[in-house]
Amino acid sequence: MKALLSLLKNDPAQVDLLSVEQILALCGSGKLTDGSECSRDFREYLQITSSDNLIRYLQTCLQGPFEKNGQALQDIVNELGRRLDYNVENGLYQGRSNAIGFDGLWSEPGKHTIVVEVKTSDAYRINLDRIGGYRDELIRSGKITTDSSVLLVVGRQDTGDLEAQVRGSKHAWTVRMISAEALGKLVALKESTELASAEKIHELLVPFEYTRLDKIIEIAFTVAEEASDSEDQPADSGSIVVETSSNKQQRTSLELIEQVRLQIVTALASKYSPLVKKSRALYWTADKKIRAAVTISKRYENGGFWYAYHPEWDSFLKEGARGILVLGCIGHEWAYAIPREWIDARLKHLNTTERRDRSYWHAYLHPDKDGRLLFRLNNGNGEPMDQFALPLPNPVARSAR
Repeated sequence: MKALLSLLKNDPAQVDLLSVEQILALCGSGKLTDGSECSRDFREYLQITSSDNLIRYLQTCLQGPFEKNGQALQDIVNELGRRLDYNVENGLYQGRSNAIGFDGLWSEPGKHTIVVEVKTSDAYRINLDRIGGYRDELIRSGKITTDSSVLLVVGRQDTGDLEAQVRGSKHAWTVRMISAEALGKLVALKESTELASAEKIHELLVPFEYTRLDKIIEIAFTVAEEASDSEDQPADSGSIVVETSSNKQQRTSLELIEQVRLQIVTALASKYSPLVKKSRALYWTADKKIRAAVTISKRYENGGFWYAYHPEWDSFLKEGARGILVLGCIGHEWAYAIPREWIDARLKHLNTTERRDRSYWHAYLHPDKDGRLLFRLNNGNGEPMDQFALPLPNPVARSAR
């Protein structure tokens, strides 16, 4: 892992060019076996790499068989489970007589547990009794409860025979199935939305009766609504005037927003540790101790920048050892990384929007007579942001500080 970590620190873009086989070669002895240094290093790396890389590695495991590609796929699938906000316990690569042979356990505290079985191919008939037996053994041992099910993650999308096998078995109400590629798409979908959709996505992976389609429609509606609602530009301005002269809001290109956000995440990673994307705006380190909410604004006609700060973000930041709200400014060579404690002490001085389904605070940066940005409070005061300035690598456009 030392060689890989050194490369990550000095040239992270180069790591993104490596194949999953090359990554494995840099982990321990390069031999992926239970309890090995290679396995530990590979799993640690997967926890800090981007979800885009995870999906790319997954596709390689499915398309071009290589030595231990099944074991690598198992680890990648389990990491996708972590990206879906499950607590994940990795299973064994190979079964042992004195151990329960699950591939992964995905759980939520006090809620449903999923016993994961990963298959690179459905070319051979799967022994559902054996897989269901893993769940039964886990229940008898007290490791999980009856509030649990089995999720088959398969490499192929053409799974008609396997689906029929599940439907015609006694396990039909405890087994769900998804292709590995579709699982990757769920992660990408979650990362383009915000917190509420994670719970909805979890519902999809649990067996439920779907003669009535209401639950599926509710999930699709929730995700689509969140995906279309940009957190970076609130729908109204409260008492802060930041509209254009025509009093119409102008949306900023999502591509530009994400470009600036990526620059901020790169700068934070250099300062602290690699960050993993939790949702559209939220990031955390693999140990979840350092957390960041990264929100972006364009410059408005009065020279200021305007943001929404959501209660869900505040709770997320509060639960970490270090929480940071990062205000990104399009066209500015700095972002502003503000400790959550600093924001918390000033929440009572921020304007708010209250809606039936949500509420948020307004954060507003405006320039003083010298062009420096101040954090504006509704008591008329403004506090300098210089102490929180975070220089960005290769900013989109530079402007005066």
